[in-house]
Amino acid sequence: MSVSTGLDIYLKDHLAGPTAGNELALKLSAEYSDGPLGNSLAEIVREIEHDKDELEKLMAAFDVAPDSLKQAGAWVAEKLSRLKLSDTFNNDPDLKRMLSFEVLALGIEGKAEMWRALMTIADAEPEIAKLDLDDLVRRADEQRATMEKHRLEAARDAFSS
Repeated sequence: MSVSTGLDIYLKDHLAGPTAGNELALKLSAEYSDGPLGNSLAEIVREIEHDKDELEKLMAAFDVAPDSLKQAGAWVAEKLSRLKLSDTFNNDPDLKRMLSFEVLALGIEGKAEMWRALMTIADAEPEIAKLDLDDLVRRADEQRATMEKHRLEAARDAFSS
């Protein structure tokens, strides 16, 4: 089944997000693995992977192949963002943590907005209607709320020093 060029591009663009987001979430999960923050991040990693799988299944149903250039670009962008979030440019671990959480939270928000946008055409697209979009949106909102809690804790630590 073929889809419009706009939806094709949209799905490919949104597949790049979890590529970068998962890399960042994996890095953060490993970095904070010693406590409850690590557990929370590890759960978000699992959920990002699940959401990516759902998107890939949808793309396959529409015969939309991932764009290897966009995937590579997302991977490179995440690696480059590590420079900004490294001790080389930022000697404040609390600020680094807050900025990292903010980037991840923004990616999660983009994912939630994608699911919401797909809801608008689910009635006309049986393959989209097969997705549990309410659950995908709910999970993204929960991930976003979790990251917001961690981000604000890090902001308090970063800005009150």
